[in-house]
Amino acid sequence: TGCGVFQAQCVLKIPTSLIRRRFSGVPDLTADLYASLIEYLAQTGTLRRVPFDAAADPRAALTDISEDRVRQFLRTARQERQFVLAENSSVEKTLAHLNLLDHGRPSHAAILLFGSAPQRFLTTSEIKYLHFHGTEVRKPIPSYQIYKGTVFDLVDQAENFVLSKIARSVGTREHSTQAPVTYEYPELAVREAIVNAVAHRDYASNASVQVMIFADRLEVWNPGALPPSLTPEGLRRPHPSLPRNPLISEPLFLARYIEKAGTGTMDMIARCREAGLPEPEFRQEAGQVMVTLRRNWLATDMLNNFDLNQRQKKAATLVQEKGRIGNADYQRLTQSIKKTASRDLEDLVRKGVFVKFGTTGRGTYYGLAPQKDKGDIKGTKGTSPTPPPTEKKGAKKGTSKTRPGPKRKQ
Repeated sequence: TGCGVFQAQCVLKIPTSLIRRRFSGVPDLTADLYASLIEYLAQTGTLRRVPFDAAADPRAALTDISEDRVRQFLRTARQERQFVLAENSSVEKTLAHLNLLDHGRPSHAAILLFGSAPQRFLTTSEIKYLHFHGTEVRKPIPSYQIYKGTVFDLVDQAENFVLSKIARSVGTREHSTQAPVTYEYPELAVREAIVNAVAHRDYASNASVQVMIFADRLEVWNPGALPPSLTPEGLRRPHPSLPRNPLISEPLFLARYIEKAGTGTMDMIARCREAGLPEPEFRQEAGQVMVTLRRNWLATDMLNNFDLNQRQKKAATLVQEKGRIGNADYQRLTQSIKKTASRDLEDLVRKGVFVKFGTTGRGTYYGLAPQKDKGDIKGTKGTSPTPPPTEKKGAKKGTSKTRPGPKRKQ
């Protein structure tokens, strides 16, 4: 039949290299197949269309572009990337140079980057920020903010609010006149998760970017899908930069919000490792690309969830630093007798904080249980942990040893 011939021709044209994707249901599969078909037809020239970020909003005019925002951008771009246009260049000249005009009218990208009120034209371009005290999405929501403004404003506001809600420690002025501040999540990882969502989201979607803080993690939800050639797992490896909105990405690059080198997700992974945190998680489902940054699950306030006594909290902190503890070590650390130490240690094992290595005798010791899964603080995943490093005989015991650019509002 004619249909059979068409199917055979399609099969013959399937490339040798295939990309596997996992779908949560038929609606997700249908949406992704439709998006892939449209992209294929556009790439082959069968379907000709103007990309969303390049198309003009029929309601917008040059008067809807903020001259002050354009001036601020030019000043920053010249400082950060030696941008060629002068700081006093006109709005029309700047937009034309950045390919942000469509038949003389500002494009969607122009409105999002420099509009006086971007959400008047693109309502869902806002960012929703939700802060939950627990580990689940559940009402009542203790803190719920909606941020509006240009893409630059959205990134800065969301990042500043996240940093204001997470734990931080202030160092000494030993090496500088300014005391260093360290946040529980690396600043670069937080910023990268937010700026990626803003730069690469699907602005034709009716959904908004969501930034959510839970007791055990930070999540950023980005409306849209990864390019067909990328998978969530592929974000963990070197990959090319494939911006969904190239006309938005270019000014973000010029203002040094992004690098356009495909290194952002790998930088996030590296910074989390350096901070002793679990690596970021990337997934795609329900029409969203999601990034999760997990907290150190044995931080002081997290330990409170396990209902530990002060002796047990001391031991958990020591094992974080040294990797292991024995019964005798516990007795010395907590000034307790052997019977109390044994009872405390077994309780830590039962609650899923420690894992016991060995059965009886001097060779028995305890190490940290595996990282909790999906915010579950009641038990472990049941996997066998890697034993902590053993000390060699005779070894001496000892103790373990931004982004430049536009200034953010504090």
